[in-house]
Amino acid sequence: MRNFFESRKFKILLIVAVFLAGVMAYAGANGRLTAAPQELVSTALYPFQWISSHISASVGHVWEKYTSFDQVQEENEALRKDNKALRDKLVEYDRMEAELRAYKKLDEIQEQNPDNTYASAFVIGRDTLDMFGGFTVNAGSMDGIQKGNVVVSDEGYLVGIVRDVNLTSCKVMTILHPSFAAAAAISRTRDNGILSGSSSYAPDGLCVMTNLSRQSEVEVEDQIITTGLGGVFPEDVLVGMVQEVMPEASGKSLMAVVKPGADVLSLTHVFVITNQ
Repeated sequence: MRNFFESRKFKILLIVAVFLAGVMAYAGANGRLTAAPQELVSTALYPFQWISSHISASVGHVWEKYTSFDQVQEENEALRKDNKALRDKLVEYDRMEAELRAYKKLDEIQEQNPDNTYASAFVIGRDTLDMFGGFTVNAGSMDGIQKGNVVVSDEGYLVGIVRDVNLTSCKVMTILHPSFAAAAAISRTRDNGILSGSSSYAPDGLCVMTNLSRQSEVEVEDQIITTGLGGVFPEDVLVGMVQEVMPEASGKSLMAVVKPGADVLSLTHVFVITNQ
């Protein structure tokens, strides 16, 4: 029996009894003895009521956040679609603006060459393995382009020649390529020669004009143009400017290093001459 009075259970029962006695005494002192049982139950249940109330509030808060999250997702999706539509319109606007600039240049070119017809084309790809600057444009046989058509820059400078064509695109071999060849002349002196590419000068964006007469009076900064000989290239197409003059290896003729009027390695837009 002594062990019971010293046990933990007895101490707990004693604390509960003292607590209940305190509640009854407080109720009696305040004339609320009849309500003591209810208050006792209320006091005992208060912790559970507090927990229940907070759980309910938390669940409500989580549900509110969940429904708000759905709404935010819907709004974000709508904004994403609006942003895509705006981006598409911006891309279309940029394309139309670029086309407009190109056709303004075309008007200038056609004033000088009224007999030629042109197809506008944007550069859409470059062959990284082609050290001579070959590229692909977004115009092809559906635009009237054929293999062998001449390609010029927006300012009318010779760029190259079409080497392969499909329905909607074509590949261009530039004047920097050693396989390129066009009859050309020094505009000032009318000395004739052959314009072609060179492996030695292509990395610097330069080409050469060979077979110039030893008696030629060609000078640095002279302009070079096509002669039209052979019928492939139109007459008087601008090529570029003489940068250096030197004897050829044979010693029988001169060679001029030419800086093209168009930066062949960084072009973004060209015109293809579809009829001349």
